Amino acid sequence: MSNLPSVGAVPIAAPRQHDLSQVDTIELAQVLAERLAIRPNDWHRLKSNRKARSSEQAAIALVYLLKDQPEEALARLQQATGWLDRSISAPPCPTHGTKPPA
Repeated sequence: MSNLPSVGAVPIAAPRQHDLSQVDTIELAQVLAERLAIRPNDWHRLKSNRKARSSEQAAIALVYLLKDQPEEALARLQQATGWLDRSISAPPCPTHGTKPPA
C-alpha cells in the first residue's frame, strides 16, 4: 500500500524529482502563491475562510523571503498568523450597504 496522500479514492502522485529539478525555487513559490490566491469570483465566498486566507498570505511570504525581502515576508507571515489565531477578520465589503446617489 502506498504512503501517498489521496483525495477520495484517487492517490495524489508524488512529483518526479527530475521534473522539479529544472524549475527555480522562486518560480515554484510563485506558482504556489498563484494557486492559493483567492480569485475575484471567489472573493465573497472565501473572504472569511481562515485557512484560505492564511494559506494565501503564507505562500506570498515565502515568495518575498526567497526574493530577499524579509520585511515584506514578515508582514505576510503576521497576516497568516492573524488569520489562524483569529486576531484579524475580513473587513466588510465596501460596496455592500451603500445606496447609489439619488
